[in-house]
Amino acid sequence: MLTIHDHPFPPVDRSEPGHWEGDLIIGDNYLSAIGTMVERQNRMLRLVHLPRADSDSLHAALVARMQDLPPPLMRSITWDQGTEMARHLATADKLGAPVYFCDSRSPWQRVSNENTNGLLRDYFPKGVTLRGHTPGTPHGRGERTQQPSPDGPSRPLSRRPIRHPVSLRKSVGVATLTRTHPGADTRP
Repeated sequence: MLTIHDHPFPPVDRSEPGHWEGDLIIGDNYLSAIGTMVERQNRMLRLVHLPRADSDSLHAALVARMQDLPPPLMRSITWDQGTEMARHLATADKLGAPVYFCDSRSPWQRVSNENTNGLLRDYFPKGVTLRGHTPGTPHGRGERTQQPSPDGPSRPLSRRPIRHPVSLRKSVGVATLTRTHPGADTRP
């Protein structure tokens, strides 16, 4: 098993395309799930629809969704330590990209994906089934996640500093973006 410490680049380096961060958004009672894959450099989002939140379903859906990418755009995947990625060696073999795992309880090591999942929860709330959201629906494709919402703009590409006491993870030098309420942050 490769850890994030085996990465050939530091966690804050976004200079090379093709490095993806992934996680699951789980529906009610673990009966449905949507995998989220976010490319670190340009924040491209790919949703992976799963009939169940298990390793076999994730492996099959992830390979089917990501195999169309050319090798320069599929260099690595970084995931948390969930059991849904138990088939990581088979996934790495099929996609031609190693799978790295974050440290336990360290979501800031996949900050692009954590931020995106927070934004997606506006469309996929906790406690509801995710089976109705298919790749054919706008929310199922992940549309509008980078557009402004009534609660404020999507901030990762705006270059404005996020000021939230919980959002800074100084131990690794990476800022975790959290949703703020309108007027909660201040301009420099």
